[in-house]
Amino acid sequence: MLDRADIHLTDRVALLVRGIFDRRAIARPVGRDDDLRASGLSSLDVVNLMLAVEAEFAVKIPEREMTPANFRSIARIAALVAACQEASLI
Repeated sequence: MLDRADIHLTDRVALLVRGIFDRRAIARPVGRDDDLRASGLSSLDVVNLMLAVEAEFAVKIPEREMTPANFRSIARIAALVAACQEASLI
């Protein structure tokens, strides 16, 4: 079960994704577990999403974590952000 912080985080990631979809005129809905590349994001869009995530959440994603797998879905991105936030508290 997700707690409120997870839901808020996921919603914020979804807004970033939706912003990129809107700029690309991709009108299809995207769920938290949908494959973003299959939904229409290009490699360049994914790079822009990586940068947007770092800026939005004020985190530095380690280079080794900047993989297509970690940016495959809204849920995967939210999990990555949560892990980065947790690591910064240690």
